[in-house]
Amino acid sequence: MNHEFRSVPHIVCEAGALHGIGQVFAGLGARRVLLVCDPGIVTLGFAGKACAALEAAGCSVSVFDQVVADPPAAVVEQAVSQGRAFEADGVLGLGGGSSLDAAKLVALLINSEQPLADLYGTDKARGRRLPLVLVPTTAGTGSEVTWVSVITDAQQRKQAVYSAQLMPDVAVLDPELTLGLPGGITVATGLDAMVHAIEAYTSRTRKNPISDGLATTALRLLGGNLRKVLADGSDVAARSAMLQGSLMAGMAFVNASVAAIHGLAYPLGARFHIPHGHANALVMAPMLRFNLPAAQRLYAELAGHLLPEAVFEDEGRAALAFVEAIEALVADSGLETRLSRLGIDEAALPAMAADVVNGLQRLIDSNPRDMTQAEVEGIYQGIY
Repeated sequence: MNHEFRSVPHIVCEAGALHGIGQVFAGLGARRVLLVCDPGIVTLGFAGKACAALEAAGCSVSVFDQVVADPPAAVVEQAVSQGRAFEADGVLGLGGGSSLDAAKLVALLINSEQPLADLYGTDKARGRRLPLVLVPTTAGTGSEVTWVSVITDAQQRKQAVYSAQLMPDVAVLDPELTLGLPGGITVATGLDAMVHAIEAYTSRTRKNPISDGLATTALRLLGGNLRKVLADGSDVAARSAMLQGSLMAGMAFVNASVAAIHGLAYPLGARFHIPHGHANALVMAPMLRFNLPAAQRLYAELAGHLLPEAVFEDEGRAALAFVEAIEALVADSGLETRLSRLGIDEAALPAMAADVVNGLQRLIDSNPRDMTQAEVEGIYQGIY
């Protein structure tokens, strides 16, 4: 099987690792660091801790704290302007997937004359980015180990940039940064990571043995620890396992592709600003049911990792048990699972389905089962 596999060159996983972030940047030769985050990271005190660690190592810091969910292109451009004015020679992304995605583009664009819109698509970036370190505060997106950045353009459409330059120099996993996460964010991001693992393993386009191994290990870590961190948010070992599972799922999906669950989730984020993890959770269970006839063997294989103690009579029962286990996780998550209760107008469903089949066909191509526009709309209607 021919395939390529790319990965981040350096990963640090350690409780309290944020305190050593200054030494990380010193090792990269960066002395003027732009910290990209959202306002909540400042409120939680994480930005202050990062600044103190950087300054203790002799670095100057400028904080851009205006990132929002599904970051608009204008926010990225504001951060680039601040970084240029500060003469930044390194970028630190600290926070959830939106902050990390924004930081990647900022590190690239500070040194570039390319307009942001010219980057949309695959391998369109030119030039070298600044040294880049990414520190996730949620266990979900895996953005700290991918060369993908997803933002929202002025027309409220999701736009993805795929470029090798977006891969960071260092990914830092510090479970202490996830200890205070509310249960809703913990479960939404955890389910997001599980979707990454599942879709990587079942991809029709770039599935490969390396991503398979990462995806199954990720699913075992995530499935075995999600309920633990929901029951006890201070469990550092379980929090660390969730971060590692999220990272492995990120490495898997960026090399194997995600599929229709993400395809159907994107319009929910772009049009209605449903957080990405919650959007994936909304369509996750019905899409697994839809895919079951085409993905039975693969779902049966995944059942052995999600339900390692279970014994199944045959492949069909194993695959069904896998789908039912995911349905139970979503049902027990506490997340709202009806579109009608999230302020979404039923009249918007056909346009959302059109967004998927017209603008995100690459994700349908990776899905285990083909989908028509009517079938996509039917999934939306079923959860309305």
